[in-house]
Amino acid sequence: MKETIFLIIGLILAVIGVILVYDARSLSKKLFGFGDQNEASAGLKILGFFMAMIGTLIIYFR
Repeated sequence: MKETIFLIIGLILAVIGVILVYDARSLSKKLFGFGDQNEASAGLKILGFFMAMIGTLIIYFR
């Protein structure tokens, strides 16, 4: 049961991370209203990368 929960959490983190990396530009336009979209986009890509790595490590080491 515990392994299944870790698998689901890892999959969710990995999927959200990939979505953040892929759609960072459009998400930054929707979520943030300030003029410098490049910094917000870069921040979302970095956050998405780390989330995807944490999710895949959870899946790998469960």
